[in-house]
Amino acid sequence: MTVETGVLERYSQGAEARQADLCCPVDYDRTLLALLPQEIIEKDYGCGDPSRYVKKGDTVLDLGSGSGKICYMAAQLVGDQGKVIGVDMNEDMLALARKYQDEMAKKLGSNRVEFLKGQIQDLALDVSAMDKYLEQNPVRKAEDVINLRAWQERQRNESPMIKDNSIDLVVSNCVLNLVHDSDKGQMIREIFRVVKPGGRVAISDIVSDEVAPEHLKQDQHLWSGCISGALQEHEFLEAFVKAGFIAVSYDKWESQPWQVVEAIEFRSVTITAVKPQTEACIDKGHAVIYRGPFSEVYDDEGHVYFRGERMAVCERNFKLLTGETYGHNFIGIAPAEELPGKLWDCATGSIRDIAETKGGQHQDKCSPDGACC
Repeated sequence: MTVETGVLERYSQGAEARQADLCCPVDYDRTLLALLPQEIIEKDYGCGDPSRYVKKGDTVLDLGSGSGKICYMAAQLVGDQGKVIGVDMNEDMLALARKYQDEMAKKLGSNRVEFLKGQIQDLALDVSAMDKYLEQNPVRKAEDVINLRAWQERQRNESPMIKDNSIDLVVSNCVLNLVHDSDKGQMIREIFRVVKPGGRVAISDIVSDEVAPEHLKQDQHLWSGCISGALQEHEFLEAFVKAGFIAVSYDKWESQPWQVVEAIEFRSVTITAVKPQTEACIDKGHAVIYRGPFSEVYDDEGHVYFRGERMAVCERNFKLLTGETYGHNFIGIAPAEELPGKLWDCATGSIRDIAETKGGQHQDKCSPDGACC
């Protein structure tokens, strides 16, 4: 039995009857849960609550949406102008989630949730469309395999299931660890592809303090149980950095491991990250002051910020550093009069001349007494 077939079988069983050992205890928002059918709640398997990161108006993509619980929770938060897309490969789980679509649409006041069949490591390939293709073009010989691959490539390019730069927030709840190790890098690159510039990621998953040895990875029960396929805690963050994300961090970290196997600790975490904006770096005279407590810090794009110094930044990075992601760590100073815009490399760690920012407008997410809100 392969990793993929083992996972499909285990979660098909989970769609039929609750599997208590597939999930960690999670304190979900009870107000959001109140609207959901009990069957969806009982047959959901997760280790965190990424719905907490959803904003009004978001287009949300839930990877490995399962029973649809996080999708239906997120749908209450995005409002009439938002949309939620769930992607799952398991037909039984998709059937369970879709079973309540009409009921939930009436409760929400609109049908803002969609469930698609696909692999989360290949978000361009519409597997439902592939199923229809295979009904008409069954694979019986080598040439049929070649034709299928050609069809798949055309489908990815011409009618991708999830388009490039189309998602405000990607969420997932204890699913990334189920993907085969050889596909995990591609999976995270796919997440990067579909997120809009400036879009966000909130992934709840299991990580390990040590790399799981091969004999544990070969244990189908441990793998399908979200254990032996977990990424090591440092590798998990670095995989998102390598894919191109910035502001990559552990927003939640369970102090107690969920399980310990052969002295390896497996615990629930939530990682957050942002896809950088694509606009050019234009110098208009902006500056930021890093509050501390460290003497200097570097971000994921290589910019350095010295504590207490007015660091020169481009307009794009000024918006990022004074916004929601980093705003509690920086004081922003917009110039009293903007400089003529020019292309600039702000990764050099330049200190802005105080004369250039004197009288400029300060942007500070912390109150005057120093307490951050």
